[in-house]
Amino acid sequence: MQEAFIFLALCDDEEAFGDFEVALLHNIENSVRNIHKVYDRLDLRTLDPEECTLMFRFEKEHLPRLAAALSVPSEIRTRNRHSIGGVEALCILLRRLAYPNRLTDLVHYFGISSTYISIICKNVMNVILERNKELLLRIQSNSWLHREKFEYYAQAIAAKGCPIPNCWGFIDGTARAICRPSINQEHYYSGHKRKHCLKYQSVLCPDGITNLQGPFHWRRHDAAMLRDSGLYEQLLQTAVFPNKQYVIYGDSGCPIRQLLLRPFQGRNISEDQQSFNAAMSGLRQSVECGFAKVVNDFAFIDFKKNQKLLLHDVGSMYKTAVLLGNCHTCLYGSQVGSFFYTQPPSLEKYLNV
Repeated sequence: MQEAFIFLALCDDEEAFGDFEVALLHNIENSVRNIHKVYDRLDLRTLDPEECTLMFRFEKEHLPRLAAALSVPSEIRTRNRHSIGGVEALCILLRRLAYPNRLTDLVHYFGISSTYISIICKNVMNVILERNKELLLRIQSNSWLHREKFEYYAQAIAAKGCPIPNCWGFIDGTARAICRPSINQEHYYSGHKRKHCLKYQSVLCPDGITNLQGPFHWRRHDAAMLRDSGLYEQLLQTAVFPNKQYVIYGDSGCPIRQLLLRPFQGRNISEDQQSFNAAMSGLRQSVECGFAKVVNDFAFIDFKKNQKLLLHDVGSMYKTAVLLGNCHTCLYGSQVGSFFYTQPPSLEKYLNV
């Protein structure tokens, strides 16, 4: 085939193309278009368990359970009337997010054309977010997060040296690099990081479960993100009880509120205040481990050349990765949970199944 391309490239004169050359070019085009037919479709039954975990980040026996818990239908039909099994479609999305592969690199894994792979990824992502995104955006949607759970979290954090007996989580922002957009570049460019970014705000529980708000333009301050997301109003509705209230802790960029604390600031703070800042700073670093887990498990979202704002729904892709990361934490635990000696809810309880 390579020789055929060289031959056609040397034919500069359009009149030199005869019937043979046209037929050859047509055959090459069909071969490239139907290259996926050379490969077999995915069969989980024949897949090695270790290879399955490496490819999809979830163990082989947990994939059907994950698909059912996420409410992925048993069969997914696309607009162009193609159909595919729900578990297989979920595997395609997981493989797409697991590593920054090109779509054409995935053809030999699934025996499906790159165009169809792209369509399936979008469909599955839309299904997952449509039915589960409220778990990330609204604290009230997490039915397992009740007073007993707040107290469980607060005791776990206090056992690690937290001077606040009623602190149940940590809030922080993260900036995810994106490919430079062709329009409105100034809204996304960070002079501090020297790259274009989207910002997200997250509350991390001591068992590794993450709440997520965003995306926001880079220019949005942490206080503005808190206001726009409505997160504090959610805290007032869920973390305040007749005889006790539970607070979260953030960095110096957060505003001071009844349920939101931050470090003491200024040059003339006392030794006790300095000790408080030091103790809370070490504990608050756990939120960075939560952000790192999402990137480590689903490295595609960390490859900025593929994060094309005008071509892909970058925000939905990151939210899907965070939601899948929470599911991964429910099944296998996390570094944050190991540090605080806490157990996450079961997969079905987290997803309100």
